[in-house]
Amino acid sequence: MDNLNSLQQAGSIPGGGQPSPEDEAKRKQEEEMRRGLLATILDTEARERLSRIALVSAERSRQIEAILLRMAQSGQIRGRVTEAQLIDLLEQMEEAQGKTSAKQSKILYQRRKDFDDDFDI
Repeated sequence: MDNLNSLQQAGSIPGGGQPSPEDEAKRKQEEEMRRGLLATILDTEARERLSRIALVSAERSRQIEAILLRMAQSGQIRGRVTEAQLIDLLEQMEEAQGKTSAKQSKILYQRRKDFDDDFDI
């Protein structure tokens, strides 16, 4: 598991070029181990929510998975994590990111005005 964390922190495979078959097999094995641990830690609904998060933001999903695995390794998680507990963790992450970065995303709607718009009567 320490190898997984070190590869994750490094961000890339050493050597720069294409990964060798050994590295690829090792990476697949670590990914399977990671998925297995998450399957034992997470409840079905929580796993579904995490997979939906991964569809939207893979980076955020990886961060959540890393936090969950760290918590499980340190013994902070006793039973299975439910969807409500996962939501609480997400809210805590959002608050922590809000404190570190004051910039909040804001959506600005700009309506296009067409030539024959009825609103200019």
